[in-house]
Amino acid sequence: MTPPPGWYRDPSAPHQERWWDGTAWTEHRRAPEPVGYGPAVGQAPQTGQPPTPMYRPPQPGQAATVPLASGGAPGGPGGGGRGKAVALTAAAAVLVAAIVTGVFVLGEDDGGSPRTQTPPVTATATDPAPVSDPPSPSPTASAPSADDPALVEDQLNGVTFPLPDGWVRPKYVAEDDVMMTTDGTYDCPADGSVCRHGLVVSRTVTANAESSPKVLAQQDIEDAADDAYDRDLIGNKPFGGIESHEEVASGPVAVAGRAGYYVRWRVKTAKGPGGYVQSMVFPSTVGTESPILVRYVFDAGEDGPPLADMDTITKGIRPIGDADTGGGVGSGIGPTD
Repeated sequence: MTPPPGWYRDPSAPHQERWWDGTAWTEHRRAPEPVGYGPAVGQAPQTGQPPTPMYRPPQPGQAATVPLASGGAPGGPGGGGRGKAVALTAAAAVLVAAIVTGVFVLGEDDGGSPRTQTPPVTATATDPAPVSDPPSPSPTASAPSADDPALVEDQLNGVTFPLPDGWVRPKYVAEDDVMMTTDGTYDCPADGSVCRHGLVVSRTVTANAESSPKVLAQQDIEDAADDAYDRDLIGNKPFGGIESHEEVASGPVAVAGRAGYYVRWRVKTAKGPGGYVQSMVFPSTVGTESPILVRYVFDAGEDGPPLADMDTITKGIRPIGDADTGGGVGSGIGPTD
């Protein structure tokens, strides 16, 4: 029996449907539509109108028919028991494909165009557990461990400084060349501004044609004392000014494997215990080897840092990336009061 006209699975392209006019295949094709009720299967395609759904539940006494062979009529040769079994199997496959299509096409958006959605995936007992990305390292992951000495890096001059106990990296300090300060602040004894018991400054000597570390250290020590204990950056006198000074130590010093020179003064101020100031100069280990000037400012008295920290810091100065370069000061460098 020849099937009635209608949309059937295209025998030459099973992913689409083709119109059977009752006697032969026409050139009308369309994509399969979702399962649902619609006009009769035999409705012919019309120009300007969308194709009608092909699938509908079979009526009582009516068997579903699908094409079985390329080029033949739908439900054609290959009949008998085997043909019916194949027809039923193919019909089930068509129904599953239509259901899957219906899952993916789930309505229209506000503009009337089709909206495609991805069906939810339900994990089963055999599914592998989801693998999450490893956590990003924390910003402090590369910080030195507790067993490593704390270092302060002077990138401009290519050296590092050790950070002794009681010293911290600079915070809320106006000068950008301060490498470290003692922990905490106090009210200056004269004008009430904020002071620190100790600080270390590192800068490059660029405004002086002199290259001798000894001459540069001797020239700088007075300025270092004035900056520390006479007047601050805005002209105030936090210690009431300097009343006197004396040189307590000076001499050659090896710093980061370079020959340098230092001069140390004991300074007495109008108010407060005064302090110690040291100017130390040595050739840079990078670039043009311009001299590096390091100033030490230590308050005197029981609240000031120990003078031994000057030697500790000097011995620990190293070129960046070179932890084995020797430095140090002689045993006679320590001051005597």
